Amino acid sequence: MGTRKGKRVPRAVREQQMLDAAVAAFGRHGYRSASMDDIAGAAGVSKPLVYQYLRSKEDLFSSCIEREAAALTKAVLDGTRDLSLAPDQQLWNGLCAFFAHTAAHPDGWTVLHQQAPGESAKFAGVVAGMRAEIVALVTALLGRVAHDVGYDEGYDDDVVDREVSGLAHALVGSAESLADWANARADERPSAKETAATLMNFCWAGLEGLMKGARWTPSR
Repeated sequence: MGTRKGKRVPRAVREQQMLDAAVAAFGRHGYRSASMDDIAGAAGVSKPLVYQYLRSKEDLFSSCIEREAAALTKAVLDGTRDLSLAPDQQLWNGLCAFFAHTAAHPDGWTVLHQQAPGESAKFAGVVAGMRAEIVALVTALLGRVAHDVGYDEGYDDDVVDREVSGLAHALVGSAESLADWANARADERPSAKETAATLMNFCWAGLEGLMKGARWTPSR
């Protein structure tokens, strides 16, 4: 009797295994230092098969970026989907989703935030698109708050839009920095909720006061 062959792994599953191995390699060693031999070995396939599926190291890295960006964006969108919630609760849910995802996928976050932007305009563009989508979500949320509390009354629309946009960019930038900080604390990493609470404590009291008219001005 002949030897029974193992069950064939579907292409889509095999490709995800390759991407998993590649994200880990790129996240830990960087794009230039990551070895295609090591990636193939970690995925349990031959190097020619990696090239057959994903063509080149550049295409493999691009596929990793696109997958990780889509997954992070989906996590944040899912976390903020309930528009019936108060804005602070909606923001809290979004931050918890963001920090939970970046903590669960530290190599993916490293690829997105530290590796991709410095490699090429093509790679940076994918990350910039992800960031723009998240910033737009936060901008819309803060814009809703501004309208609900009458923050836009007495100010030119362009001024309000510009300030709300600036606040959204500042908040997203702070979240990105905190994700780096949390993931670097290997021995005493805070939970996603703890990290989200840190950012809420930092920003929301100020945002809430600002939206109610408590504007800061420099002393003369």
